[in-house]
Amino acid sequence: MVVALDWEVSWRDSSDGEPSRWVPAAVPGAVQLDWARAEGWDDHTYGENWRQYEWMEDRYWTYRARLRAPALTSGERLYFASKGIDYSFTIRLDGTELLRQEGMFTPVELDVTESIREGSLLEIMIEPAPKRADAPKSRSQADHSCKPAVSYGWDWHPRLIPLGIWEETYLIVRPAVHVASSEVRYELNESLDRAELQLVVRFNDAPAGEIVWSLKGPAGEPIFELPLTVTDKCHTFESMIDSPQLWWPHDHGGQPLYMSEVRYTPQEGKRSVSEAESHRQRIGFRRVKLVVHEDGWKEPSQFPKSRSLPPITMEINGRVIFCKGTNWVNPSIFPGTITAADYGTLLKLAKEANMNLLRIWGGGIVNKQSFFEQCNELGLMVWQEFPLACNLYPDSQEYLKVLDQESRSIIIRLRRHPSVVLWCGGNELFNAWSKMTDQSLPLRLLNANCYELDAKTPFLMTSPIEGMGHGHYMFRYRTGEDVLEAMPRAQNTAYTEFGVPSPSSVEQLKSFIPPEELFPPKPGTAWESHHAFHALSPEMWLMEDQLEHYFGPYESLEQLVENGQLLQSEGYKCIYEEARRQKPKCSMALNWCYNEPWPTAANNSIIMWPAKPKPAYYAVQASCRPVLASARIPKFVWNAKEWFEAELWLLNDSPNALEAGRMEAYVTIGSGERRLLLTWDYADAKPNENLRGPTARYKLPGTAGERIKLELVVDGKPEWSSAYTILYRNGSAPAAPKRNTLNFQ
Repeated sequence: MVVALDWEVSWRDSSDGEPSRWVPAAVPGAVQLDWARAEGWDDHTYGENWRQYEWMEDRYWTYRARLRAPALTSGERLYFASKGIDYSFTIRLDGTELLRQEGMFTPVELDVTESIREGSLLEIMIEPAPKRADAPKSRSQADHSCKPAVSYGWDWHPRLIPLGIWEETYLIVRPAVHVASSEVRYELNESLDRAELQLVVRFNDAPAGEIVWSLKGPAGEPIFELPLTVTDKCHTFESMIDSPQLWWPHDHGGQPLYMSEVRYTPQEGKRSVSEAESHRQRIGFRRVKLVVHEDGWKEPSQFPKSRSLPPITMEINGRVIFCKGTNWVNPSIFPGTITAADYGTLLKLAKEANMNLLRIWGGGIVNKQSFFEQCNELGLMVWQEFPLACNLYPDSQEYLKVLDQESRSIIIRLRRHPSVVLWCGGNELFNAWSKMTDQSLPLRLLNANCYELDAKTPFLMTSPIEGMGHGHYMFRYRTGEDVLEAMPRAQNTAYTEFGVPSPSSVEQLKSFIPPEELFPPKPGTAWESHHAFHALSPEMWLMEDQLEHYFGPYESLEQLVENGQLLQSEGYKCIYEEARRQKPKCSMALNWCYNEPWPTAANNSIIMWPAKPKPAYYAVQASCRPVLASARIPKFVWNAKEWFEAELWLLNDSPNALEAGRMEAYVTIGSGERRLLLTWDYADAKPNENLRGPTARYKLPGTAGERIKLELVVDGKPEWSSAYTILYRNGSAPAAPKRNTLNFQ
């Protein structure tokens, strides 16, 4: 039986100061939102309202609840449980300290049976946000803690550091002797047609009775039911099943999930089994490996011989999977407000975009359980990073102790999910700004914990590592090349971050930028605090210089948005499709980034906050189809009387062979006539094999229009057809941009 609690919250200037007034608190939630609600503040996403919250990160916050003790029988105990409290906190009951903890990902469960009374006062005292004392006001303040660094300020996240109870928290009545935890682990044989199962059951006290372990198939059909006698606090049992149905990413097969259930009945108990005594676990059988790409062991070809590029090719159930996906960030600044429905909307959009892998970036939170449950069901693979990003995390025993506790909690919670196919130490830890190496103790600790607790799931020290492409993040590079020119020369094993920015839609911009600031965009306004300017450099992420370079001065907000979103759409098409053309050496394309934690004025995201697709979402959706007609176009801007060229491809990442067929290439200039450029009769294609075709050429006429539209039409397969929009100018080459832009190589 679960007992909900009514919470209040207050703050103090110091640990021993007097509390301010008490206000109602929503749990899960955040102290900032509770206080803002009580004060009647306007939405933090509008204009500069978020600045009202800045002072809260340095206060001491206290939750309190008066307890109404439920009636207990002689065979029951009462526990206080919380799945997550953010970040450093102390729990007291009637003034007596029960627990002091640092870390938001380690759950709490405390037996309060003997100490509770009617009207007892439960308090949770939360310390100010952790900060290294001598660090500047930036993400580096988080480099001695396991607090996600993103909330200390990022180029798409304001400095708003949430604190409070961010996960489900309640009282729960349990039997005096009960199953504290149960977990099924498994081992698939080499041929994947047998699974050896191991059930580990732990009790809170020495039991005397029987458990029944049952397994049901994906359709609910019984597989086995085993009665097992238990006498010790920890038991391990084994079983086996033949021909298990395998879990696959959604674009390669089904997601059959088995149901394991453990029920405990004491010897003397003829009573019915309560919910608290039944432990269930859904199981997806799959084998995951990271392997070196085809012919990767041949490099380096010359002496001195060294190691080849690290493995990053994903193999599921013995089959190479090209990973098309994205970098996932917090769906909200305040993780306590994220619901299963919020996850569901975004995850459904990811699957509909033909994505199969989500990289959970190390600067943000480790998502709630419902996120992973839905990924299991949808067939979305998860690359899970620990909460380390862009900092030099120390080798100190104080930090390592907390990292050990938090990482173990994360691994144990997530390792049962078939969707979790990769562990990673964190984001950009080997870079010049982080200065960590594979000898850094935090990374050695994470590797050791993953090996001990989940050895069969691959582990990476960080991203990127040698061989990976990480960046660029704009359409036009500092060299003057556009992304269509540069990408074909890149030869990476994976593209784990890349981006092209665009403004948000006009409707979205009007929802959070005051009318008097809306047009033209200017630094020092809500445009800047919502990341259009001075995010990484003065012009990022609006990139006005690039928009003017390609389209000339804009005259309206609508024109600005349309032009920016066109660049983003065509840029993302180019990168995803070029990465796919570069397999088997390349095995992965993940854009930066998928979504937003609050509304940005301009960003690399393809989903606006909270879950509104940009046009680029649909461009990515098209470029990630398992099979599609694709064009390698050598540049974005073409001039009158030039020979326009486009190399034709048929991209196939599916597990299916393709029959021979016909592709036609058409070109339309402005509102002119649609012309047939080329017909390609392509041959059969093997599963997961691309076909490279001929190059279509066309002498552009002397009068330039504004756009060239290239269409690739596959006979009898309209779902494979594609279209591209590029610029057509009359005569002179584009001028150099007015401002330099950062170059991420």
